[in-house]
Amino acid sequence: MPPSKEQSEYHFIGSFTRYSSWTARVETVLEYFQLPYTAQIVPLSQVRTVSHSGLVPLLESRSLSPTLRINDSLAICEFLAESNPQLNLWPQDRVLRAMARSAAAEMHSGFSTLRNTYHTNFVARYQGNIPVSEAARKEIRRLFTIWDEARQAARTRLAEAGVQDEGFLFGAFSIADAFFWPVLWRFRSYDLPLDGASADVLKWMQTMWSDPALQKLVHSYYRQAELPESHIEHYENIFRDRDDIQYGRFPEDWTFSIPDKS
Repeated sequence: MPPSKEQSEYHFIGSFTRYSSWTARVETVLEYFQLPYTAQIVPLSQVRTVSHSGLVPLLESRSLSPTLRINDSLAICEFLAESNPQLNLWPQDRVLRAMARSAAAEMHSGFSTLRNTYHTNFVARYQGNIPVSEAARKEIRRLFTIWDEARQAARTRLAEAGVQDEGFLFGAFSIADAFFWPVLWRFRSYDLPLDGASADVLKWMQTMWSDPALQKLVHSYYRQAELPESHIEHYENIFRDRDDIQYGRFPEDWTFSIPDKS
């Protein structure tokens, strides 16, 4: 019998995931791979009460003495992968694993224009004349390239090995998918252009949005949005000075549809 959450090795500390892509990445890995953990969610204004660096997420591993505290989402996920090798948090195939690590690292350190222009807000919906600079378009094109190359490599190598391709970036769901999950929110929230996305990329997006484990997380983001303490005004209606942009919320039953390019 697996340990209960009260007996779990991991204690996860983060901010409200509907706003925090950093926290959401780790939560996605913990939830997708069903790693028992306890969680402590704190408002951004109170992060320094639980984190000496003033940064979240943090992961505490209680099986070590003294308790190990790890910060930084990529470092946390690497620790979880090493601690649970039987779960294949990274792809089993050596080439795909290297590609997945490279992709996650690039997401972790790059795409500053998308990060700083389009703040994370899962439930928000912007419609209208949303500005997309050339710098943002360049980063979007780079995302499409990473995702397309991942899917092509996965399809080829998994077929050669006789392994089922589950449709995620590198076949089975991995840390790489978790790291790109929040940027999919930005495409949805800000209606960012999908021009140039290959059929493989769009199919991957559909796989992500349709996955039951990720849909369960979606449900939790909406439940968070019901909590007054989760509201951060700075991340709401960021184009409030623009009459040509409408701000609202997506319905919880929204589904992704592959655009018709005919």
